[in-house]
Amino acid sequence: MPKIKPTKLALAALAIVALIAAAWFFLKPKQEQPQYITAAVSRGDIENSVLATGVLEATKMVSVGAQVSGQVKKMYVQLGDEVKQGQLIAQIDSVRQENDLKTAEASIKNQQAQLAVKNANLAKVDAEYKRQKTMYAQDATSRAELESALASYKTAQADIAAINAQIEQSRLTLATAKEDLGYTQIVAPMDGTIVAIVTEEGQTVNANQSAPTIVKLAKLDTMTIKAEISEADVMKVQEGQNVYFTTLGDSETKHYATLRQVEPAPNSINTESNSNTSSSSSTAVYYNALFDVPNEDGKLRIDMTAQVYIILDEAKNVLTVPAAAVQTSNRPQRSRNNASTDGQSADKSTNAEAKSNKDNPNHPKRLELTEAEKALVKQGKASVAMVRVLQADGSAQPQPVLLGLNNRVTAQVIRGLKQGDKVVIADGSDTSNDSAKRSNRGGPSGPMRM
Repeated sequence: MPKIKPTKLALAALAIVALIAAAWFFLKPKQEQPQYITAAVSRGDIENSVLATGVLEATKMVSVGAQVSGQVKKMYVQLGDEVKQGQLIAQIDSVRQENDLKTAEASIKNQQAQLAVKNANLAKVDAEYKRQKTMYAQDATSRAELESALASYKTAQADIAAINAQIEQSRLTLATAKEDLGYTQIVAPMDGTIVAIVTEEGQTVNANQSAPTIVKLAKLDTMTIKAEISEADVMKVQEGQNVYFTTLGDSETKHYATLRQVEPAPNSINTESNSNTSSSSSTAVYYNALFDVPNEDGKLRIDMTAQVYIILDEAKNVLTVPAAAVQTSNRPQRSRNNASTDGQSADKSTNAEAKSNKDNPNHPKRLELTEAEKALVKQGKASVAMVRVLQADGSAQPQPVLLGLNNRVTAQVIRGLKQGDKVVIADGSDTSNDSAKRSNRGGPSGPMRM
């Protein structure tokens, strides 16, 4: 058997090593660039508001009732009609009121006739008294006759006074009868819209037991919104704040107004049997906030539901980022896949990160604030936070920023970013791993058990 030369063995071994190295180089797993979920820094409006549910009501609504009893003979209005103050709305049967008026007039005439008789009698007894007085002075009559004539004279005067009082009383009765006759004509007490017809034509109303309502009249050119504010938010709300609302039928149109009043007590105080009794702690307490809006086109209607936003703070045309991009710690988040599993490795990771940051010229320095910015932070109107900004090479670098208004959905950027910068909201690898873990566990609630 021929012997293989050592040189050939060496060459063969080198060829095998080269093949293995080439295969490892081309087939080795490539290091993937971290994937991030990002959002661009943009300009927009931001507001912090109290959300409430409200109900639309007429600024003023009155129940137009009947003050006399009788049958409704005629209705002069229909539902939705616009009426002016003093306009005739309905006519109640006026036969009884007319009879009462005629009776009062006849009574006055009768008493006036009696007054004429009494006046004639007064003249007669007055003459008799004067004659007796003259005769008594001449000793031509007795004192008894004189006193009798005087008594008759005074009685006649008293009768006239009584008749005059009866006539005055009858005149008051006549005035009441005229008033009652006028009440048979139901007129509008103000300008407004007929929003309800409670009593139909031909129906009989009884004003002796209660005040029956004929129609309901409301002023709809201005609407009042009564919004329910929870006790957790009522301390933030005050008169004069800007407010807007949308309706269920038109969620795109915003109606703006100014808060007019916050009622000092909840509605439940009207229904409690004892006002000194506190409500149960398990019962939600709401306070009504009132504001008015014009309604020239008449699209806003009574009892519509309004989604109300009471603006506490707002900023217009400012740089904004999603609140999810703001980190509570100045130290950037690390992927949970690379998180340390024990204290020793965590310390090593922290030291290594600190050394890397020190050597890295792109590592963010401490944000130096101006005196005005420090004042904003002290007043609670601004705060220093950290975000991660996506770089051109695909990496994410931490960046300190000064934030203003933050409504937990969007945050205002005062300084530290420019429009168009992309900030990291979450790590894509974290999201995919979380989804895989939830899938393996059978969903967010863990494996399904049979």
